[in-house]
Amino acid sequence: MQTSLCNKTALITGGGRGIGRAIALAFANEGADVCVAARSADEIESVAGEIRDMGRNGFAETCDVADQKAVEAMVASAAEKLGRIDILVNNAGGGLERTNIGDDNPGNWARVIEINLNGTYYCSRAVLPIMKRSRGGAIINVGSGMGHQPRSGNSSYNVAKAGVWILTRCLAMEVWKDNISVNDVIPGPVFTELTSDVFQLGQPHPAIESELVKRPEDVPPLALFLATQGPGGPTGQSFSLARRPI
Repeated sequence: MQTSLCNKTALITGGGRGIGRAIALAFANEGADVCVAARSADEIESVAGEIRDMGRNGFAETCDVADQKAVEAMVASAAEKLGRIDILVNNAGGGLERTNIGDDNPGNWARVIEINLNGTYYCSRAVLPIMKRSRGGAIINVGSGMGHQPRSGNSSYNVAKAGVWILTRCLAMEVWKDNISVNDVIPGPVFTELTSDVFQLGQPHPAIESELVKRPEDVPPLALFLATQGPGGPTGQSFSLARRPI
């Protein structure tokens, strides 16, 4: 049966667990060969094994996306194993502390920017020559509603994701002529290992009554939609699963 990502390849950062793992498995289920990247070797090796069990090529690349040289080496290795990179999902990210400025740790603040924003930039920059040689591709940045509105107590994450949103729009304007789309996905509240201290699965958001806490597996359909639109599809846009205005 012809699947929507047949003969396509994808590189997914933060692919060892949570949303990244869910997207990786969903893409493989739709026919893509997938490389998952993260710092935790055991986790990404496990996901790559699951992908191979589905009959697709699955690879694992250990990498800290905040390290530019490591990213460049990881992308080059992934491209060699996959043959090319049609889709990049910049999913690696997260916060380190929820405190007000002045009560926070400046090192943690900078690290959040490095992982979420700089990591997205490094990975996107590294795949561009590969996608241009293939005459097209899709970059999907996993953003956050917190990058679209100010909030107290978590400025590093807000600022990092706001930067990802502006980077999405800037890059989209620069590469559309190369048939490369760049879009932002807002999952809304999702229960993962990183949010288990804040969210309860299937329950409302603790501060936003309209928001229902989702599973990681609820996010891939939106990423899959963007991955399959082709050169005439949307670019420079933000697509949200949130249940409130963003």
